[in-house]
Amino acid sequence: MVAKRPDAVCCATVTHPTADEVSLYTDKYFTRTRQIVERFGDIDVTYAVFMRRPVLYTPRLALAWLMHVMAEKGVSVVVEERFAEGDWVGAGEPMLYLTGSFAALSEMETLFLQKIGACCVAAFAAYQMSCELAKVAFLAMDARHCAGTEMAELMAYAASVGSTAAQNKVGAVGFIGNATDATACYFGQEKGMGTMPHALIGYAGSTVRAAEMFQETFPEVPLFVLVDYFGHEVSDALAVCERFSDLARQGRLGVRLDTHGGRFVEGLDTQKSYAVLDKHAPDALRGYRSEVELRHLIGTGVSAAALWHVREALDAHGFSKVKIIASSGFSGKKCSVMALAKAPIDIIGTGSFLPDLWSETYATADIVAYGGVPQVKVGREFLLRPSPAKV
Repeated sequence: MVAKRPDAVCCATVTHPTADEVSLYTDKYFTRTRQIVERFGDIDVTYAVFMRRPVLYTPRLALAWLMHVMAEKGVSVVVEERFAEGDWVGAGEPMLYLTGSFAALSEMETLFLQKIGACCVAAFAAYQMSCELAKVAFLAMDARHCAGTEMAELMAYAASVGSTAAQNKVGAVGFIGNATDATACYFGQEKGMGTMPHALIGYAGSTVRAAEMFQETFPEVPLFVLVDYFGHEVSDALAVCERFSDLARQGRLGVRLDTHGGRFVEGLDTQKSYAVLDKHAPDALRGYRSEVELRHLIGTGVSAAALWHVREALDAHGFSKVKIIASSGFSGKKCSVMALAKAPIDIIGTGSFLPDLWSETYATADIVAYGGVPQVKVGREFLLRPSPAKV
């Protein structure tokens, strides 16, 4: 199933802060700038917005907020977008220009940049992950890693933009949903997705019993069962398949591997992991380039060898239609290694498209024209709009 991302802003809220609250959240020197300009005479200015690294253009929430606040103020602003949503933008390239009252726009800079920079970086990561594993479906499970609900909305939107870009570029499945109801609509869904956390397994006392409880409560929902709680990934996966053999035959059953990095999946160690991967994806062992990549291939946790090991066991017992859902640190780098190993994954649950290096998310805005006259601080001349070609 490929999620259809809606064209309009549809989730949560883009109205915070309101026009009356902007001065509470913006840098103080922008408020003082507004007060000075109001005293000595307003002027139209043009801002150029750019980033210092390649990104995907992901402006919708930032622009929706800006236009909402400017409408509250009764002030117009002209937006000149230089890219379509989801387009690749190079480092230092102006993404868009904003033209309007200096007094009105001066306080917007801090908040506008907050709402656009991290989105562009997260969308870029989601795009790369989706392209690396184009046949795998992704679930955005980032909400628990976000600094509040506003960031969670921004990141869900970003994942949807990156996913759509990958769908358009390579025909990827991409992100088909996410973990929360509030932002599910960015993925064309009405509700968040997900079945059970480890806590439910502990409560139930066994993996099979937790699956039974879930199925009795939500019989209409496909049953995806965590199988690593007791360290019996293979044994518990097979036990669940036997208990729900009808669902297994219908392809409505899945097992989720979330084994932490402190131990191997049941039945594996380093040597056995080498043997499994050499059997199913020998080229992967010849192509890794770092110790980190090697750990993703044959190390502890949810490695490529672990995934092949579980797939092999399921198939050997007649459960070839049972899906494998993988989670636990599936960053872009890990996805690249899984692609190298042709790992048998149906769905990946991940929040690892969130930016690793927060300093890379800093968007910047500079004024490039005052009263229609081009002018920018020395060293930022690359932001000036090109002059119209003479005919």
